Amino acid sequence: MDLKNYKGNAPSFPFELEWLNIEGKLQLSDLKGKIVILDFWTYCCINCMHIIPDLKRLEAKYPDELVVIGVHSAKFQNEKDTENIRQAILRYGIEHPVVNDYKFQIWTKYGANAWPTVILINPLGDIVGYMSGEGIFEPFDKAIQQLLKEFEEVIDRTPFKPELEKFNVQKGKLNYPGKVTADEKGKRLFISDSNNDRILITGFDGNIIDIIGSGLEGTADGLFEDASFNKPQGVVHAGDFLYIADTENHLIRKADLIKRTVETIAGTGVQAPFRVKPNSGKNTPLNSPWDLTLVNGILYIAMAGPHQLWSLDLASNKLEVFAGSGQENIHDDDLLSSALAQPSGITSDGEILYFADSEVSAVRFAELKKNGRVQTLIGSGLFEFGDKDGSFSSALLQHPLGLVYNNGLLYLADTYNHKIKLLDLAKKEITTLAGSGERGMADGTEAKFHEPGGISIAHGKLYIADTNNHRIAVMDLSTGTTSTLEIK
Repeated sequence: MDLKNYKGNAPSFPFELEWLNIEGKLQLSDLKGKIVILDFWTYCCINCMHIIPDLKRLEAKYPDELVVIGVHSAKFQNEKDTENIRQAILRYGIEHPVVNDYKFQIWTKYGANAWPTVILINPLGDIVGYMSGEGIFEPFDKAIQQLLKEFEEVIDRTPFKPELEKFNVQKGKLNYPGKVTADEKGKRLFISDSNNDRILITGFDGNIIDIIGSGLEGTADGLFEDASFNKPQGVVHAGDFLYIADTENHLIRKADLIKRTVETIAGTGVQAPFRVKPNSGKNTPLNSPWDLTLVNGILYIAMAGPHQLWSLDLASNKLEVFAGSGQENIHDDDLLSSALAQPSGITSDGEILYFADSEVSAVRFAELKKNGRVQTLIGSGLFEFGDKDGSFSSALLQHPLGLVYNNGLLYLADTYNHKIKLLDLAKKEITTLAGSGERGMADGTEAKFHEPGGISIAHGKLYIADTNNHRIAVMDLSTGTTSTLEIK
């Protein structure tokens, strides 16, 4: 695919906007002689996440000639907050300047109409082309090479050095933990320490029992201390095994908790093309598997990238699309005719799969019976979101990422509302259990969270992956109090 041609001078940026990863503010006039890429993105968007590696490859290939600028034009209200964007920059490892275009001013000036939209600007400050969607590396690489030849005499190769947010961060024991799973019988927690590229196994007291992964980014199988991951998210425990959604490697991994080994059981390590037809687990590429649940020997996968639920038969290693046509939307229908939107959390009661459909701010379910259907509990559209409790029919959520089923109830991490909520499936009502609705970190009966992404339950306590606070929060359901698990 080639860039779409466009001719015209690149408009300047409004002066009042806030910037990240740079000291002060930036204008295109400061970058004369540089080739510039504008990346219009919003940090919830899986497609925006998918092009970050392409942008990094381009930055690495043209370190002195190219400057990438992220223009963050938020979809959700929560994403307009500059501090929340800063956390996303740190979580995704973005190392170029980002401007908070919270009023869509730059978006409108440049005529962007989709996330992501990527625009190329020549060294004289003129727009030369643009592209929307994924797969940007090759067309932009080709176009940049042409610009280097055309503007050889005016290219400024003075190194451009942004002031990165990561240098202002103190590291703790956890680094953006995405998910957590409680093993009630074994009295252990499996914590996806996502940005440390590892899984921690701890007791309910926080004492570390074992660590799965070297902490280095990669795809290596082998012993726990040698294995490597890339931003793992959901895990599910079964007997002596732990199954891991190795999200940014696009793999499913199996950890043998007795032998202390890791092996890859699905995926090729390459992101799948859109709507790939699955077959054998080891021969089929995956696309951002985000969460897992296990029912009767079948591993069900919340496959965020293609907006589908997949299944993996652990006995035969056969992969199948279980639900979702691949269209991004909210549409209830039979399993394969339904439309989903970036499912990112999944749980089950043994007969039904419940899932957090994040981009439509919804909680939905898929029946496991033959000729089953997908139906919606809460949610109505791609741009219908908010924070409203009460009956399912009128309730509003904001980009939920995690949920767990227990005795007729669903506990939900309502991520962008910074809350933990309870869905009573019999009464069809939702209530807030904890969280003020504002980002923060506080324990006790007035708890605060910052984009919690995962949740599990054991012995009357909720274990919450409070992602942007780099902690596991523990809520005692009998008292309503929340505490922070001390990792020891």
